[in-house]
Amino acid sequence: MALFLNMPLCFRLAGRTAGAVALGPKRGTAFLTRRLYVAVSTQNQLQFKLDERTAHSSLDLFKKDTGVIYRMLGLDPTHVQDSPLRFCDWAVVFADSRIESGRHYWEVTVKKSQEFRMGVADAAMPRDECIGTNSSSWVFSYVQRKWYAMTTNKLVPVSLVGKPERVGLLLDFDAGWLSLVDTQTSKVVHTIKTQFRTPVCPAFALWDGEILTHSGLEVPPGL
Repeated sequence: MALFLNMPLCFRLAGRTAGAVALGPKRGTAFLTRRLYVAVSTQNQLQFKLDERTAHSSLDLFKKDTGVIYRMLGLDPTHVQDSPLRFCDWAVVFADSRIESGRHYWEVTVKKSQEFRMGVADAAMPRDECIGTNSSSWVFSYVQRKWYAMTTNKLVPVSLVGKPERVGLLLDFDAGWLSLVDTQTSKVVHTIKTQFRTPVCPAFALWDGEILTHSGLEVPPGL
């Protein structure tokens, strides 16, 4: 049985330590269930872009909204459109696609970041929470040169040595699992098992550098 490790969150939000951020009251989430996402086909080639309306103001999208870069001072507030979909306290961004069934695979170039999380989260997740800290998100975290599987703010060490330039994520919605894939060997490194009760979106958090997403990919043979 894997042991959950409790470790302090050391991520930064717009140049401040996470512990120094005073979280405001929870916003209502009813509107999120009415959000119009890009339709997901029943096939296994999920195609998505990052949704600017969800991106925290410290995150800037690039390369036709497939990449995201962290800016410590944040974007000029006058350039950020006010949106109830936007994450208000944490450097998080969602993809614009909602997943309700099937097996889906995408990859992420991570070589230019040393502190990030990536995975999936309920489409209606509260916008004042961070992915990995609640029971409605399932992510893989890279921090202090180590990998972890993370949900409900508990971390399980992942035995992925070093940090490859690019990693894969394989989601089986119906079976209830999310896997981290070594793209060099096309093998599963670690799997998070759960039961998805509501539609989920690819989700990302970033505290330095940049990451680039690659969707529209077929599930690699053998996975």
